[in-house]
Amino acid sequence: METLEILQAYWWLLISVLGGLLVFLLFVQGGQSMLYSGVDETERQLMVNSLGRKWEFTYTTLVVFGGAFFAAFPLFYSTSFGGAYWLWMLILLSFVIQAFSYEFRRKSGNVYGTRFYDGCLMCNGFFGCVLLGVAVGLFFFGGPFTVNRVNLLDPSAPVISQWESTPALQSVLNLKTILLGVTVFFLARTMASLYFVNNIDGTADFTARMRRRTLWNGLIFAVLFVTFTVVLMLAPGYRADATGTFVAEDYIYFHNITRMWWLAAVFVLGVVAVLYGIGRTAFDAGWRAGIWYAGTGTVAVVIVLFSLAGYAGTAYLPSTADAQSSLSIANSSSTLFTLTVMSWVSVLIPFVLGYIWYVWRKMNATPLTARELSEESHTY
Repeated sequence: METLEILQAYWWLLISVLGGLLVFLLFVQGGQSMLYSGVDETERQLMVNSLGRKWEFTYTTLVVFGGAFFAAFPLFYSTSFGGAYWLWMLILLSFVIQAFSYEFRRKSGNVYGTRFYDGCLMCNGFFGCVLLGVAVGLFFFGGPFTVNRVNLLDPSAPVISQWESTPALQSVLNLKTILLGVTVFFLARTMASLYFVNNIDGTADFTARMRRRTLWNGLIFAVLFVTFTVVLMLAPGYRADATGTFVAEDYIYFHNITRMWWLAAVFVLGVVAVLYGIGRTAFDAGWRAGIWYAGTGTVAVVIVLFSLAGYAGTAYLPSTADAQSSLSIANSSSTLFTLTVMSWVSVLIPFVLGYIWYVWRKMNATPLTARELSEESHTY
């Protein structure tokens, strides 16, 4: 295997890990979607401040994920922003309103009122999850675009990627991508319930309700996830042959997971970890560690899904208009020099993750209580 191919595979793995961490951290968005789901003002304050101590992790991971993807596989951005422009702008907008909502929610002189900013947080909780799921769904189900690299030599029209002239979001919204988006949303709500059980020392009634929500959101997520998995395993795709030509292949993702048996093993272990975290939290009243089992399982499953989309010559952004315009990690990556320089920089990632783990552990040393909030000089 040539050096460029090794670096392409390496960076796809790093992006897969970042994607897994991002999906895990979406528990912040899931929690925001539940701010007015049968809770009183004290409980709402506990939920907002518990999430407020973590929202920057999600935001930062999203930015790093996007930056790494852009640097390693720039053709993905130039292509997806053609037909999926409004999708990415709406994702960005939903996270921008989240940032200023935490900042101004209870700030002195707030003329809009707390409920306005709570509504913004709930919008981010729903649209942030669903639209990110739709964006990831494009990795498997693609869109109607064409890529013509020759246009780079034409100064009058240097645009190399074009999408069919369809309404703004119609080219990326379909039943399959929406299915994944809704699945991500209910996963986020499940993870949020697990997080609240672990992080908030509320009343017995509050904790019991969070355990019930873990169960019901988890059941809905499980049904949606099984449905998505079946749809994915039955989906066709494109695989590049020895000459780089894309060839249509039925059940391509099923073939990938059966050929790369280690991915199947990680997938099963990840699913089992998620179900264990959900089930034990729902039925064991004295157990609070479900977020870590379900979170680890979530990261593992997402890494596998990204691997199925990108490895073994698979087109990770298939074109439904022109098969040869599809994108793979081989034909959409940066140059050998760029990937090499980036790889040297990536040795800092373990130190960054270590710092995040340290800060998280310090903030979670003890569960959050209403008394602690009353003694804090700054609350969200």
